[in-house]
Amino acid sequence: MAAQSCAALRHDCCSAERANTLSNKETDREYEANGGAANGIAADLKASLDLITHRGPDDTGIWISGNEQVGLAHCRLSINDLSSAGRQPLHSSDHQIHAVVNGEIYDYDRLRRECESLHNYPFQSNSDSELVLALYHIYGAPGFLTHLRGEFAFVLYDGRPGAQRVIAARDRYGIKPLVYTRLRSKLLVASEAKAFLPLGWKPRWDVRAIADAGWMFDDRTLFRGVRKILPGHYLDITEQDGMRQVKYWDAEYEDKSKPETRTVNQMVLGVRERLVESVRLRLRADVPVGIYLSGGIDSSAIAGIVTDLARKEKVKIGNEAATRVTCFSVAFPETSGFDESQTQGIAERTAAWLGVKTIKKTITEETLAEDFADAVFHSEHHHFDLNFVAKFALSTLPREHGVKVVLTGEGADEHFAGYPYFPAEFLREADEALPDLPLSQNGDLRNEMFRGVEREMRDIWRRAGATASEKEPAASSIAGVGATAMSDNLLAWHPQATLFAPWLQSRQGGHDCRRTVLASHARDVQARMRSRWHPLHTAMYMWNKNALANVLLSCLGDRTEMAHSVEARTPFLDHHLTEYVNRLPPSVKLRYRPEESENNGATWTASSMRALRSLDEKWILRQAVRPFITDELYQRKKQPFLAPTRWAVDGPLHRMFQTLLTQRAVEQLGFVDYATIREAMGIAWGEKADAKAFRLLVYCGAWVTLSQRMDVAKAEASDWEATI
Repeated sequence: MAAQSCAALRHDCCSAERANTLSNKETDREYEANGGAANGIAADLKASLDLITHRGPDDTGIWISGNEQVGLAHCRLSINDLSSAGRQPLHSSDHQIHAVVNGEIYDYDRLRRECESLHNYPFQSNSDSELVLALYHIYGAPGFLTHLRGEFAFVLYDGRPGAQRVIAARDRYGIKPLVYTRLRSKLLVASEAKAFLPLGWKPRWDVRAIADAGWMFDDRTLFRGVRKILPGHYLDITEQDGMRQVKYWDAEYEDKSKPETRTVNQMVLGVRERLVESVRLRLRADVPVGIYLSGGIDSSAIAGIVTDLARKEKVKIGNEAATRVTCFSVAFPETSGFDESQTQGIAERTAAWLGVKTIKKTITEETLAEDFADAVFHSEHHHFDLNFVAKFALSTLPREHGVKVVLTGEGADEHFAGYPYFPAEFLREADEALPDLPLSQNGDLRNEMFRGVEREMRDIWRRAGATASEKEPAASSIAGVGATAMSDNLLAWHPQATLFAPWLQSRQGGHDCRRTVLASHARDVQARMRSRWHPLHTAMYMWNKNALANVLLSCLGDRTEMAHSVEARTPFLDHHLTEYVNRLPPSVKLRYRPEESENNGATWTASSMRALRSLDEKWILRQAVRPFITDELYQRKKQPFLAPTRWAVDGPLHRMFQTLLTQRAVEQLGFVDYATIREAMGIAWGEKADAKAFRLLVYCGAWVTLSQRMDVAKAEASDWEATI
């Protein structure tokens, strides 16, 4: 993070490389945010910034190389160094290396000391973002990336003779977005695709990526020719080698056959120490810091650790020497049948126990209807649920109360096996790391529970309106049957082919979307899935590479938070923590509870349908954060954050979707079957609402919104990409 006088700024970047050469001439040009650039690329970049100014409303900056081959533009959300010294674009002392950086680099003090004392690097500011320049100057690429800790996306231009290159990099988990496209002789890179519009981009649908779910599983987006820089990757662009996407980091798991030698207490302490350190680093800011607090263990643990650090160690909460952190929570009214705080007030009781301040926003049906279009526009992709609209609404609260930074609980379920998709893969094989546990020794019990969990998950999917694939034959894969099964879970929210226009269904030709999922993983990774990793870890890897990066950290993360100029920090996604957790045995993440049999007979039987409940999800996390949470939370099972799907006929949402999804608007998309939408509109409302039909309306509503707000051309058969 930034030093106390200069800040890590929540700034976002767009860049343009004009022509294929990276040669640099003698004179660079820097433009003030509010003037100067009358023509050419500077004016285009300024217009581009205007479309993403929500990501950084505090300042803007533009830099263009002397030969106009490279342009960098940046809008700033001032968080750590609030002075002008933290402005971007950033420049090295010799003015040869330049960068725009979005995100936060943690452990700033130590890294800066090392750069200054060991390498004599002359810093130009106190901004944590300048570490990108310093570390690149010292270690080069890709070595400098291993030293970066945090969430970031940046574009760096090295103009030194003989070393000229552009590097566009994204953090390990994809917390910060970064997309790119080619436009004639230009390469355009930006935090959001809408920033390309003033630079000459004319959006078209990538109908293949939509139909085969590629936008969620590989580097494609909803827009043809617009690609994501993948998490843990960077674009390396040189005149000699052209452009290539390079992986600099990946998750790894312990060999499933290796016995665990650490004690449980040692592992619990290892998690606790790393999580507390991760939270401590993320409290550094020159502005107030808050917390998104739900009724769950993840965000509550963060709140408890922050409170403990402030009271016992006098750690500042952002720029405040306070012992009470401000927490923000969201709830749906009781009449909706759902409340993230469970109408029992779990979040409120947690806040009272901790002595923290809470600010709560109730999300009404009117709120969801009013905010739907804006939430979609900022997300730039569809989603199966309205929870992303609730997250968009929640993110108005911090700014309304003078808070620019919030800590969130994202990443805990992904690394501690918190989702109901994981138990089946946990039960698929014995945990050889801990061979003395009941499920490792009793194969019959484990197999019976495995079959029970599979049945229960099919029932969960059916009731939630998801798509089940149990009738389809398994797709063959070198990754093994577990990876194929997890693909079904990942595709549960992908729309069925009947939603698409007949021409697109014909072009799809019955494509098994599970092949899209499996193809997104390199062959060497699939080989490790089959032979080295426990199936639970294979499932977690697949979720983190797909759903986490492309949905949870997007429309439920950065996109809806930064829409309101709020920076969210994710302590559970600190790679020092996750690399440790990944090496822990499966049975400390999911824990069988045989003691239930003493009170309730057999823990699980075919008739009781309690296989899922006999497993404690996130077991080791519960032990690690036990000192920081209430007994109620310690005992509580996970509750997913999903919005209601049953809404009244002629209510605000019904009227909104009727207005949005006209025959003309749907047919203008070019790839959706209007008859399917018309049928869904008739059965998606009221007491007997069909949840699957409602989700079809949410998908299509997002596409129509993007079509209208971004002027996306009507899809044609020629928009089908022959190659991926």
